Formats: sequence, structure tokens, C-alpha cells
Amino acid sequence: MELIHHYVVWLNGVVWGVPMLILILGTGLFLMVALKGMPLLRILMGFRLMWGGRIKGDEATGDVSPFQALMTCLSATVGTGNIAGVATAIFLGGPGALFWMWCTALVGMATKYSEIVLAVHYREKDERGEYCGGPMYAIKNGLSKSWRWLGFVFAIFGGLAGFGIGNMVQSNSMAEVIESSFHVERWVTGLVATIIVALVILGGIKRIAKVSASLVPFMCVGYVVMSLIVLGIYIDRVPDAFVLIFTHAFTPAAVTGGFAGAAVMMAMQYGVARGIFSNEAGLGTAGIAQAAGTTNSPVRSGLIGMIGTFIDTIIICSMTGLAIICSGVWTSGVKGASLSTAAYESALPGVGGYLVAVALIIFTFTTILGWSYYGEKCWIYLAGRKTVLPFRILWVLAVFGGAVFQLDFVWLLADTLNALMAIPNLVALLLLSPVVLKLTKDYFDKNNL
Repeated sequence: MELIHHYVVWLNGVVWGVPMLILILGTGLFLMVALKGMPLLRILMGFRLMWGGRIKGDEATGDVSPFQALMTCLSATVGTGNIAGVATAIFLGGPGALFWMWCTALVGMATKYSEIVLAVHYREKDERGEYCGGPMYAIKNGLSKSWRWLGFVFAIFGGLAGFGIGNMVQSNSMAEVIESSFHVERWVTGLVATIIVALVILGGIKRIAKVSASLVPFMCVGYVVMSLIVLGIYIDRVPDAFVLIFTHAFTPAAVTGGFAGAAVMMAMQYGVARGIFSNEAGLGTAGIAQAAGTTNSPVRSGLIGMIGTFIDTIIICSMTGLAIICSGVWTSGVKGASLSTAAYESALPGVGGYLVAVALIIFTFTTILGWSYYGEKCWIYLAGRKTVLPFRILWVLAVFGGAVFQLDFVWLLADTLNALMAIPNLVALLLLSPVVLKLTKDYFDKNNL
């Protein structure tokens, strides 16, 4: 076991090294330039389409509304990465890590837009008539047979990664915060979460989408309001916080209090890694959910789906990061979710810690739901619908296991599998980028936009 742990540590360092940073940021930047900045210029259009996509159009085909598809994506992305992930990035990389998270999100909008366009364009129906899409189907239907192995690799990593990043890591964080904040035993949390998750995921994408559409808007708006209150209390420190963020994005952060200091490369590495962990732009997962959305246009789906990255990182992660920096607790030596809790507690004594705890509970629960769909579709691609029931049983059991066991190794493995998922997806995006550009041009030309 020690040898396996050592190997995974080495592999994690390799896959999250400079080449991965170049591949992720480079692919996003290439797509953003090729699209002539369209994802940034059309943000408001994306929000309008998102709001209008709350209902199913008569001429559109799919299993859930575009709004529900986006909320399913957000349910999977808005999780521990927005609270613990941001805190970890700042703890290890300093305030400058938040700048690199922003960069990852901004170019990631082009990445996510392209992922979704391809996923919807190349989606297909399974034997039950349900839509299936994502990087594996884009590779299968968009590239030659010699590239089929790449889709298989993505599905393998996605099917395995879900049990870490989307399940056990989330239930572990949930159980930990409930135990520390409300003094409830981990096994109790695990049991209750297991039962609730089972009731939802056994209903498939339609039930997952309905629950997500009900919970996600409430949790996102609630968290932003809470964060704005904290930033309002520290309003005089906000300008200095931005100075720290931009300064330490390009210059080393010195040792300060309990903060161990960080080089520029550390700020970049942890900012990008945690940014991807949070918004999943580059992983290809968003296309899996968006492919189930009712639509008659891949571009329309892409415009709606890319808003998820903006909401997740530019809005929600920024709220957490600014609260941590403005409160000054980033130099305390505290790390992980406890650092975020300390930030909100310092502004709202006696209340802030509980509010963060409630937010984290809802965030982690919805992530477990969203990722269950991603993992299920990966295994359907690999072995057909006969895998659905066994997968759902294992998924439900993993929720309980994640709640009661220590998961330091699972955290590390999940981070590594994230990168391994990204590689085949990013390669496919580059190879199929001409398709994205053509579909985009045709859509805007046709609609005179």
C-alpha cells in the first residue's frame, strides 16, 4: 500500500506539472482566440438563454430542460472545491492562486462551451431511448476509428474518478463538517446521506435534474448573499485583497504568520488544479449532462452550459477566496474547509461557522447526485445498460464508506484521476475544434447574431 501511495504521489506531480498547466490553459486560450472571444462577449446571452431554457421547447429533443441540465452540471461542480478547494489553493499557493483560478475559469468558458457543443452534436440514444453524450461519444462519432481507444480511456478514468471526486470525497467532507459543527456521529450522517442519495439516483436523470433544479439556485444565491455580507463587513480591506491577489500571482508570497510562503509556480499550479477541481472545465463532464438537455442546437446548449463555469468560479469561488483574504485568516496556518469556516466566523461570530457548514452540506450532497449521472454514463458507454443497477448500488455504498473512513489517499487519487480524465478530453477538443468553429459560425449567421 505504501508503494502504491508513493507511486500515486509521483504520478500526481507529473500529471499536474507544467505540461498539464500548458495543456489546460493552452487549450482554453486557443479555443477562446479561435472563437474570437465569443464566450466572454456572449455571457449575457448565455444567462438569457439559461433563464429561457427553464421549459422544454416544442421543437427540441432531449430528456430534461436546458435549465435542469445546467443545474445538474452545477450540482456536480459546486461542491467542496468552492469551499475547501479554494481554501487549499490559498493555503498552499497564497493569494495569487485565486488569480490563476480566475484565468482557468475565463479560458475555461471556451473549453466548456466547446465540450458541450461537441457532446450535443455527437450525442446518440441508448436502447431505452435516453440521450447519451460526452467526450467518449464525441471521440467515437467525430474522429476516426483509430481514436476510439481515447474515448475508452476517458470513460475508464471518468467511471473511476466519480467514486473519488464526486462521491467519497464529498460524503467525507459532509460527515466531517456535521461532526465538528453539530456533533453528529459520522456513521449517522453516512446512513442518512446514503438513504437520501439512493432515493434520488434510482429515479435516473429526470429525478436528479428535478432535485438539482430545486436546490442549486437556492444554494448558490444563499451562499453569495452570505459572502457579500462578510465582504460588506470587511469592505475597507477589499482593495488590499485584490492587490495581494494580483501581486502574488506574479511574485512569490513570503512567509507570514502561519503561512509557509509560496513560489509563483505554486500559486499557478494550485490555482489551476483547484480551479479545474471546482469548475471541471477541461474534464468534459458538463457535456455528459448537457447532452440530456432538450435542444435543437448544440451551440445554444454550449452558450447555456458555459455559464456554469462563470457562476462556479468567477462568482462563488471568488466569494470564498475574498472572504478568506479580507478576514486575514489566510496567514493563520489553518487549512481546508476549516480555513473558510474561520473566515466567515471571524466576520459573523457564532453564526458564520454554522452557515458555512450548512452550505458545505448542501454543496456536497448535490455533487454526489450530479456525479452519479456522469459515472453511470461512463459505465454505460463501456459495457451497456446492464451496468446501471450494479453501479448505482456501489455508488450508494460508497457514500457511506466515504463518510466513515479517512480518505487522504482518496483525495490524492481523485486529484490524479481528474488530470487523467482531462488529457483525452483536451486532445479530442483540439482535434475537433474545426467542428466547433463551423457549428458556431453557422448558428450565429443563421440567427443574424
